[in-house]
Amino acid sequence: MGMDQFGFGTSPGQPFGAKDDRPGLLILADSPYLDDAEALSHAAGLRLLGTVTLEQAAMRLDTQIGCDLVLLFCPSPNDLLERLLVQVETLAMQNDMPVILVAGLHTIDLAYACIRSDRTQLLCAPDHADLAAALLAAADQTQFHHVLEANRDNEGLRLQQLSEEVSRLARTLEALTLRPRHATPSFELGPRISDQPSDYIGMPALEPIGSADKPSDTVEVDAVQVRDLLRARRLRDDFLPADLFADPAWDMLLDLLAARLEHERVSVSSLCIASAVPPTTALRWIRTLTEQGFVHRQADPHDGRRVFIALTDHTAESLARWFTASRRFLCA
Repeated sequence: MGMDQFGFGTSPGQPFGAKDDRPGLLILADSPYLDDAEALSHAAGLRLLGTVTLEQAAMRLDTQIGCDLVLLFCPSPNDLLERLLVQVETLAMQNDMPVILVAGLHTIDLAYACIRSDRTQLLCAPDHADLAAALLAAADQTQFHHVLEANRDNEGLRLQQLSEEVSRLARTLEALTLRPRHATPSFELGPRISDQPSDYIGMPALEPIGSADKPSDTVEVDAVQVRDLLRARRLRDDFLPADLFADPAWDMLLDLLAARLEHERVSVSSLCIASAVPPTTALRWIRTLTEQGFVHRQADPHDGRRVFIALTDHTAESLARWFTASRRFLCA
C-alpha cells in the first residue's frame, strides 16, 4: 500500500479519492503492530485512514477529515497522553463518533477519568476476541446503522451475524499476531490483573463516605468480616478451577463495601484487581454497575486524572442487610 504526502493510504487497484462507503478508521499508536493495520482494517470492514504515532496524533486529529472511528493504543504513560485522551474524547462528543481506547495497567485510571462519551469503549490488555468485538461493535454503529433499522424485527439474526463476525476477526487477529515479522506485538491475554505482584490498597478517604445518619434498622457490618469473605472466595481458587466460579460483579461490590467501611477510596485499577478477572471484563462490569446505579464515579478533587468508584448509598445498605442475613445461616 502506498502513502500520499499526508499519510493517507492508497491502493494500486483503487484510484485515490474513489468512492468508498466503508467507515474510516484512524489508528493512533507507537507500536509496530501498525505493520498489519491495513489487514486488520479490511478484516473489520473498515477503511484505514492512516496510522499515526502518539507524538503526531494531536496534529493529525486537528486536520483529519472523514474519520468515523479512532483506535488509540495507550498502554504506557507519557507526557502527551492526558492531552491526547481529552482531544479524542472531545472529538467523540462533538461528532458522535465511536472511540476505542486500549490502555494498560498503568494508564487505565487516566483513560477512565478522561472518558466522557457513551460511545467510547475502554479495553485493558485485550485478547483477540475483546479487540475484535470492540472493532465490530464500533463499525456496526457507523456502517450498519441502516441495516439495524431494517432488521429491527430480526434482532436475533443480526446478533448471530455479529457473533460470527467477531469469531472471524478474532481468528484474523490471531493469524496477524502469529505472523513472523520484526517486533511482533502481542495480543495474548497473559496473567489476570489480579495476578500482579501488587495487591489492592485502598486510597485514603478525602471525606466521610456515605450518609452519617444510619437507618435505625441497619445492623453494623465489620469490614474485617467482609475482607474475610473475599479471602475465602480467593482461597477457593486454590482447590477448584477459578473460571467455574467467576463472579466479578459480586467481588467488586464486596470490595467496595469493605472500602466504604474502612473509609477508603477505590480506583478503577484497584477495583479491576478485586474482580479477579481479565481487566477488559472487569471494565465491562464497572460500566454495567454504573449504568444500573449500583456504583457511581467520584472525581478526585486534588487530581483530575483520577476517578474513584464507590457504592451508592442504597447499594451499601442492601449489601449490609444481605451480609447480616447471611451470617445467621453461616453461624448457625
